[in-house]
Amino acid sequence: MKSVVCFGDSNTWAYIPGSNGKRYPFEKRWTTILGEELGRGYNIIPEGLNGRTTVFDDPLTGNKSGLKHLDIILTSHYPVDLLIIMLGTNDLKDRFNVQASGISKGLSRLVEFAGKSTAGIAGKSPEILIICPPPIVDAPVYREEFLDGIEKSSKLKEEYKKFSESFNIPVSFAEDFLSSSPVDGIHWTEEGHKNFGIRIAEIIKEII
Repeated sequence: MKSVVCFGDSNTWAYIPGSNGKRYPFEKRWTTILGEELGRGYNIIPEGLNGRTTVFDDPLTGNKSGLKHLDIILTSHYPVDLLIIMLGTNDLKDRFNVQASGISKGLSRLVEFAGKSTAGIAGKSPEILIICPPPIVDAPVYREEFLDGIEKSSKLKEEYKKFSESFNIPVSFAEDFLSSSPVDGIHWTEEGHKNFGIRIAEIIKEII
């Protein structure tokens, strides 16, 4: 059985748009649908955390740095065939004051760490798939918190493309499969989760 760790933020956690912290039921989450599509030969491990960033600790909500979490998660789930990293949206919060290029640099630190890890098969590093989150959609709910976030998020795709070329690591773009919900501008609809899980399964089959 092949082990796939899905390392992400609230969209991997399955946050319902505009719900004030409610979560889609297990069977509606993209990670569950992914497992159904891949079948019994794969073990899908959801590791989503609301507010998780690439490398930044949040001064308002506590420890959210993905870089600090990654070692624990990889060690906990050893051996890992494939590590999926889908982060970057929370880095766009106004309080972090970082551009799309800086988010890509934060992502590179995660990849460098994972690339040196021995949490893969036979003591090697796991395979890695990067997923660029979809652009933010304008909505009142998070407008102030993500000031200028819409413009910055639209630049992530180009930065993640550059990242892919530099590290020779596959990158997929969530916007090819879904759009952020207009309800809050960030989280995904139930249909989005379904489409995403189905399409990512096709990509994973090409990697492992």
